[in-house]
Amino acid sequence: MRVPAALIALTLIPLVAGSLRLVELAGGPQVLPTNPRIDASPAPVVLHVVAAAVYVVAGAFQFPARVRRAHRTWHRRAGRVLVGAGLVVAGSGLWMTLFYPGAPGGDLLWSVRLVVGSVMAASIVLGFTAIRRRDIAGHRAWMIRAYALAVAAGTQTITEGVGEGLFGTSDLSTAVSVSSGWVINAAVAEWIIRRQRTNRRKP
Repeated sequence: MRVPAALIALTLIPLVAGSLRLVELAGGPQVLPTNPRIDASPAPVVLHVVAAAVYVVAGAFQFPARVRRAHRTWHRRAGRVLVGAGLVVAGSGLWMTLFYPGAPGGDLLWSVRLVVGSVMAASIVLGFTAIRRRDIAGHRAWMIRAYALAVAAGTQTITEGVGEGLFGTSDLSTAVSVSSGWVINAAVAEWIIRRQRTNRRKP
């Protein structure tokens, strides 16, 4: 179970931050910096945080082959839930990008967020249609891509910290450091997919 543990550990900071934001929105003590955009329209954030928690935690247990083989029924049922949760994550992220004004990162990060949200949603749909065709390899590849983009929030806690330390907090620095998290995760996902394909071709 090392893979699920590592994936959940990667996203622990965003999960905790999201949980604290939900507590604040429910009337609890304020721990995180005030965000007027969220205060004005909290519903997309609530959907995003709850769906992301389900997608990240339950999704982590979809990848180990041992779990899939031992719990096939659970894998299928959880997969259906995760398709819905993943689409909510991508959709709410796109909504916040389009309708929350003045987010850090400027036009560059705004554009990247639109691309990432769209690619994540498309990957989930393609992964679902692939398994309906019994294309297991294609299903696995698309779901890995979607999950990698979703858990990039954990990678971004590192890239943003490095970016701020080296280049400050300008819009350009923020856009590059946040985007780097998605790029790194996407590259790792493609490496995993190619490695799996290579291993399957070996006699």
